[in-house]
Amino acid sequence: MAERLTGEERRRVIVESAVALFSQKGFRGTTTKEIAEAAGCSEATIFKHFATKNELYSAILETKSRIDETVAKAAHAAVRKDDAGVFRAVGLESLTRTEQDPSLLRLLLFSALEGHDLSHLFFESKVRGLHEFLSGYIKERIADGAFQPVDPLLAARGFVGMVAHYLLIHEIFGVKRPAGLLPEHVIDTFVTLFLQGIRR
Repeated sequence: MAERLTGEERRRVIVESAVALFSQKGFRGTTTKEIAEAAGCSEATIFKHFATKNELYSAILETKSRIDETVAKAAHAAVRKDDAGVFRAVGLESLTRTEQDPSLLRLLLFSALEGHDLSHLFFESKVRGLHEFLSGYIKERIADGAFQPVDPLLAARGFVGMVAHYLLIHEIFGVKRPAGLLPEHVIDTFVTLFLQGIRR
């Protein structure tokens, strides 16, 4: 007889099953019946744990997204005005987490292409905070005279865009990273290019 899962364990299994299916088939191509089968439970059990779809989407973001942790690590460097440390923390966290588990990236692409609520929810609850943190830091360093007078939000999105484009090429299009090129080398290159362009 299979071991009975606790409520928290069951929620985790449902979320993981939903993420796996959504990231492979999209939202429109996935049914709650398929999620229930993958999770080893009934559809009624899914609705018991997640009364609405938005509850399930929020749980997915809380489980899979680590942007808050990324910002916290970068904030330590920001206190010291360690420019390279700030951008390195953001870039390296994003790259290594996505390489370890690309399901969130795939899921977000599906949600954006399908016009799904999760895309908007993710941007508003996670991405906007990262952009605000980076643009706030850039604005502060402009005031210090360390950075050129550029649009802080545009600059922040530019740096994040370098990392995002790299991840798209490797995780979505399947282009393999050259042998011997470590994630640290990739991010250090992006940080160097970005800082050389923005510093006075």
